[in-house]
Amino acid sequence: MSKEESFTRIIRDNEGIIYKITRIYTSTVEDQNDLYQEIVFQLWKSFDSFRGDAKVSTWMYRIALNTALFHSKRAKKRGYNVSLDGVVLQHENYDPVFEERLKVVYEQIRSLNDIEKGIILLFLEGKKHEEIASITGFSKSNIGTRIGRIKEKLRKQIIK
Repeated sequence: MSKEESFTRIIRDNEGIIYKITRIYTSTVEDQNDLYQEIVFQLWKSFDSFRGDAKVSTWMYRIALNTALFHSKRAKKRGYNVSLDGVVLQHENYDPVFEERLKVVYEQIRSLNDIEKGIILLFLEGKKHEEIASITGFSKSNIGTRIGRIKEKLRKQIIK
């Protein structure tokens, strides 16, 4: 299998990671598409240096989150965003109540700082503290503390 085929397969098998990160760190479809392309580009640039010491998902999360953080800083300098509130997701099992609740959760997650967004996204993905620590560079105990604080912060925001 060629390098391009291997890379394409990895992206295809794990593209949900990229979509979730783009949804958390952007607020327009255009920005999501731009960030998606930038993440794939950064993954491609670092593909040769991926040695397989970590899981593919860990490698992808690390690069995708770093790219999203950089993109987010750039977007803040531009200062213009449009909300996704009017976008309706099109899928077979569309549940308007679930979608409304999901929209509220994403809205509250978007209000977190960039580091908190990444950590809670990984936590919601079911990643263990060790893997989140590996991706973010924080210690395992620091991740546990941060997750507890983020959950409490989100709980307070949603209950308001």
